[in-house]
Amino acid sequence: MSEKHAKHDTATTSATNAPDYIDVALPVPTRQLYTYELPTALNTPEVQVGERVVVPFAGRQLVGVVLATNTSTALSADKIKAVISRVSEQYPLPATLITFLTTLSQYYHHAIGDIFQQALPILLRQLDAPDMSFQTRWFATAKSEDEALNSISKSATKQAELYQVIRHNQTGTSWPELRTLGFVKQQLTALQNKALIEEKEIVPEPFRWHQDDLNQDNRLKLSPEQAIVVSALNQSHQSFSCHLLDGITGSGKTEVYLQVMEKTLANDQQVLVIVPEIGLTPQTLSRFEHRFNVPIYLHHSALNDKERLDTWRAAYRGHAAIIIGTRSAIFTPAHNLGLVIVDEEHDASLKQQDSFRYNGRDAAILRARQLNIPILLGSATPSLESLQNALSHKFHYHQLNKRAGNSVQASMSLVDVNQEHLTAGVSETVKQAITDTLKRREQVLVFLNRRGYAPAINCQECHWVADCQRCNKPFTLHQKDQLLVCHHCANQKRIIHQCEQCGSTRLAPVGQGTEQLEQHLAEWFPDHSVVRIDRDSTRRKGELTKLLQAIHNKEHDILVGTQMLAKGHHFPDVTLVVILNVDGALFSFDFRAAEHMAQLLVQVAGRAGRASKPGKVLIQSQYPQHPLLQDLVNNGYRHFAQQTLAERNFARLPPFGYQVLIRAEAKYPSYPSKLLMALNHLNLTHCNIVGPIPATMEKKAGYYRYHLIVQSEQRKSLHHAMLRVIAFLENHELTNKVRWSVDVDPLDFSW
Repeated sequence: MSEKHAKHDTATTSATNAPDYIDVALPVPTRQLYTYELPTALNTPEVQVGERVVVPFAGRQLVGVVLATNTSTALSADKIKAVISRVSEQYPLPATLITFLTTLSQYYHHAIGDIFQQALPILLRQLDAPDMSFQTRWFATAKSEDEALNSISKSATKQAELYQVIRHNQTGTSWPELRTLGFVKQQLTALQNKALIEEKEIVPEPFRWHQDDLNQDNRLKLSPEQAIVVSALNQSHQSFSCHLLDGITGSGKTEVYLQVMEKTLANDQQVLVIVPEIGLTPQTLSRFEHRFNVPIYLHHSALNDKERLDTWRAAYRGHAAIIIGTRSAIFTPAHNLGLVIVDEEHDASLKQQDSFRYNGRDAAILRARQLNIPILLGSATPSLESLQNALSHKFHYHQLNKRAGNSVQASMSLVDVNQEHLTAGVSETVKQAITDTLKRREQVLVFLNRRGYAPAINCQECHWVADCQRCNKPFTLHQKDQLLVCHHCANQKRIIHQCEQCGSTRLAPVGQGTEQLEQHLAEWFPDHSVVRIDRDSTRRKGELTKLLQAIHNKEHDILVGTQMLAKGHHFPDVTLVVILNVDGALFSFDFRAAEHMAQLLVQVAGRAGRASKPGKVLIQSQYPQHPLLQDLVNNGYRHFAQQTLAERNFARLPPFGYQVLIRAEAKYPSYPSKLLMALNHLNLTHCNIVGPIPATMEKKAGYYRYHLIVQSEQRKSLHHAMLRVIAFLENHELTNKVRWSVDVDPLDFSW
């Protein structure tokens, strides 16, 4: 290719010397900038760092971001191509965001152009000019509240609820917010036809706080523990400080968030709230809208491209007072950010596991540090990295040890399934406990982290198992869809009724999934409604919100679900939580498996007894005497975490050491191991190399996979080593035959 990377002085040009060349970050997998000539005709007004330009690259046109301007270059003129055009919309990336993204590129050793690409909304990455009209928002008309509610049928409760939501928010409510809260277009149209609401296009103006922006009606009196946290944050609101809020489930962490946010919003500053999954967005949005009458914007994957662009622009112009989003919301160009909150900071969903493998929590801490603002990390089960930072006084450490109101923590018990008869994986003890709970008209949550009907089907004659040939792993049976689905590569086929090896028709499911569990519970308790919440049942937009609302309305008595139900949800009538099939993590090769299992168990258990009714948690296990389970049940998560930290310290594993996971995969089985084996010949100072070894799934989607771990007790030494490793891999003879990637601070070795 004719474009070359210029080694340049990154200082911008002086006003007297207009730049003749620019260095551009392009959405390509190379770790460099590209130098282009800037025609004089395009340099009026003078090009700025952070602008987007259209340039030629390898026979096509790409949108890139200008990261440096220069009056000269070491490259010969015939090697440099000219910029085609400048993007007309005036949204250059702020200098603070450029610094942030550049630092992430250096830390995670990822292609800088790809990082800038991911930080931009999809519509700003394209050559075609996007629709730049401003987002419309819904407002209540001038009719009085009593008159409006009288015109709504008493049976149309959702219409009345929708009207109240819109009327309450004087800054207008967007369709993405309403959709997230569980409303549908028909309800909106019905209110519009009655002239109770109207739609207006709002030109975003910078947010300004007014005294009536705070709703005092549902503002709770803080406990002494909560008040200390709020006071500590308020005292440091004009400088960087990282606070870890370690509060047991149900201890009122969200109320702390809300009262900490008051001070920031009152200073006309923006708040960024990161949640690990979309599933937590509806309840977070609802709590925030009831407390604050300010513009709230959402950022997550369930929004369409235009809606995400609207959030990006509202943040950029300073209009969005509160931005709620999943991990990529950290790239939002908030104009005047004053506080960052990361809820469920321990959650593995905050770590991106493909392409640019960043950790949303760590990136949020970096951004807060660079902006010199406080950040609050909240969790009932803090990650061991955050806990160690708190114990070593790098973070401010706050604990909430009491549940809010009259609720008390649920009691945890182990059920030894070796002594019980199991039906569909459920013991008689558990069935009796469910029966007793339902008699009291209380709700039950049954947790099984395995979706589908059964994890495999096999032949009862010759024991053949239906495998995905691309992954050499069993297909999962999805009875409702009549499909066999590979959960690793998404390969699927219709259910087969005859053994492909011996021809027998005696095929049977092996093991249990949430679909099968739902079916059996419905048969055992026919007078009670059973609802399943997993990725399959919530595929349609808005479905999760509807199901959660139905649970709160007590339309369902038994909840069956995966980890989607484990995090942050408040179910006041759930008094029994049953946890099935947890034993796999007790014997995992991954040193983090015990930590992740403990966090999941405690989070799921925290759904029980959150109101005044006492809760109970039953954990089925074949190994009830296992030290990990005994420690969790008898001593709680904090004691477990301290014991695990001591073990990690002895082995110098994270957070007392640092790791990089290098993955390699190819269609030909020997190529990945050969490429990674060559790294053992590098002399990496103060670093150890483990591997290469086959991945847990050695074959996936037709690719053979190996990985290698580089680890060190010194972060600086590890990053110096990675510069050598990457340079070596980029120039190796197999680099074009093997797909390889670098994962700094990996959380998951079972890729």
